[in-house]
Amino acid sequence: MDDLVKAVLEFRDARDWRQFHNPKDLAISICLEASELLEPFQWKRPEEVGVFLADDKNRRRVGQEMADILILLVSMADVLGINLVDAARAKLDENARKYPVERARGNAKKYDAPSS
Repeated sequence: MDDLVKAVLEFRDARDWRQFHNPKDLAISICLEASELLEPFQWKRPEEVGVFLADDKNRRRVGQEMADILILLVSMADVLGINLVDAARAKLDENARKYPVERARGNAKKYDAPSS
């Protein structure tokens, strides 16, 4: 992860783009890129998605959109001084408490939904 962060920041800094990277605009950009990630899946049934993703060109397109999101997240984390790896680990710990295996395994209900 450290190598990726370094590469993202070097790319940004070589172009003097840090001046444009404020939390609001980065958050907007992340949402826009996430919308672009949704587009190839729109109106497809699950079986159609499988066929779509079996094509290397389509998988590359989806991968590029995912990469755009990751690059923007790395950029936003830098601006905010947040270590993404630490934040992700902390969130996994929190989710482990909310969704203990014995209650959540094979169950898609939200942690605060009543058990049935």
